[in-house]
Amino acid sequence: MDSETPGEEPKKKKGLLEFISLGEVGRYFFRKKDPNRPVNFNIKVMHGINKISIIIFLLAVIYLVFRRLFH
Repeated sequence: MDSETPGEEPKKKKGLLEFISLGEVGRYFFRKKDPNRPVNFNIKVMHGINKISIIIFLLAVIYLVFRRLFH
């Protein structure tokens, strides 16, 4: 007997491309400039620091994975 509730769609298996897609992180780095958004120095600096911290975090995770696998 299925454990699914009526009206619920069965779960689909996710492909490799969906697994490695950047999703929210990719959209954060590669979004277009919004002309209606006001230009504010503090916001620019905040987003710059956020991007730097995301890059450092991802590099650290990659380093830990490689160190764990190949050491």
